[in-house]
Amino acid sequence: MSHIVHERIARGDARIVEAPVAAPVRHQVEIDRNFGLPTPLYAATIGCYLAFLAIVGTAFANPVLLIPMVIFALFIVAAFGVPAVWTRLAGNTSQAQTLGEFEIRGVMTHTGRLAPRDATVQVLILPVLLVCWGIAVAVIAAIVA
Repeated sequence: MSHIVHERIARGDARIVEAPVAAPVRHQVEIDRNFGLPTPLYAATIGCYLAFLAIVGTAFANPVLLIPMVIFALFIVAAFGVPAVWTRLAGNTSQAQTLGEFEIRGVMTHTGRLAPRDATVQVLILPVLLVCWGIAVAVIAAIVA
């Protein structure tokens, strides 16, 4: 390809022009590092996971379980803490929804808008079931012992 261009330049058929001035980069997508849900839903999720650890830790209290429980708690804090820091990075212009905005608008998903009640159920179903399971296991262990 360059061989053909050089021949045209040598013959005088081609002209050399200056490169165009580079236009500023335009981002068509707004940076949104937010997850679309209000902060209390995340707090409730963290609370349920830590409550499960507390229930199981007290039901099966053993000094050997102390280190694994602390590690699990650190993983839970890190799993929610890193995204919380990520949403506060420079360039993120979006803010988390307040509970009032969430009640009015709900949340947009890949398949369409989700009502606030449905979104809350989907977010909290696993953590709440996990707490119920921890209580059930603790009660069974107390009855058997």
